[in-house]
Amino acid sequence: MSSAVIDRVLGTAEERPAWQERPRLATRIGKVVALLGVCTLIVVPLLVVVSTSLASPDEVTEGGGWVLWPTEPTLQTYQDILSGGTITRSLVISVGITVGGTLISLFGTITLAYALSRDHFSLRRPLLLMVLFTFLFPPSMLPSYLVVKNLGLLDTYWALTLPVAINVFNLVIMRGFFQALPGELYDAARIDGAGELTVLTRIVLPLSKPVIAVIGLFYAVGYWNSFFHAILYLNDSSDWPLQAVLQTVVTQGAALGGNTSDALSDTGALAAPQSYQMATVVVAIVPILVIYPFIQKYFTKGVLTGAIKS
Repeated sequence: MSSAVIDRVLGTAEERPAWQERPRLATRIGKVVALLGVCTLIVVPLLVVVSTSLASPDEVTEGGGWVLWPTEPTLQTYQDILSGGTITRSLVISVGITVGGTLISLFGTITLAYALSRDHFSLRRPLLLMVLFTFLFPPSMLPSYLVVKNLGLLDTYWALTLPVAINVFNLVIMRGFFQALPGELYDAARIDGAGELTVLTRIVLPLSKPVIAVIGLFYAVGYWNSFFHAILYLNDSSDWPLQAVLQTVVTQGAALGGNTSDALSDTGALAAPQSYQMATVVVAIVPILVIYPFIQKYFTKGVLTGAIKS
């Protein structure tokens, strides 16, 4: 075999595309340094948060409010904030709002996305235009507050779920996924006499587990991290979810008045409030960190399929 044929089969360095060329040593070292720098910027603050929450009040005070590595780690701070006071109550409220709100949002998003994905639905186009209009021109704070007030939802947990039950971005992603399913499945189901509800529950939903898992995580993270709506719609601070309480704990360095746990006053919270602040932060981020690894594998398949089809 001649050298020309070998070059044509294997490709020479000059003919190889730029993105297939092996990077130079300096480029590879630069990438490693940049990656290590980014990891450091992410890991160090998280390590400080966890370490400060595990340190004793005396050690936090000696360290000026921050501890990089506790010499005598203790879980006393977590026992204090989870012993039945404000943080415990707000944590239960957050779990309830997140679970209930996610179920409501998934139900509304799935049913509406399925209706908008069917070509024979007569109101599909005007309803889709109306949905996209709300995406381009979202309501401001004052109209939203007036709507919630006129509906009698103030000081109720419905105010934290119903106004934000359906996210347009999530709806478009799920609609695109439903449209990507083979049309032969729908035709075969109709030939067998299946109605729309049967097609949705028996065929579409079992095939849509990836996108449902992704959209469900999006909704759950949104409900879990939301605090502004609670402060806006709930006048009683004892009914606030964890994120609203966390905002007060971090900015003020103490639990909310009226429901303050006795443990916070008896164990030196005023002397070293940073340990209780950081413990509250850890409690707020751990649930999402625990759930995310189990949903991560669905992200590429669920989001990209729906987005490309849309």
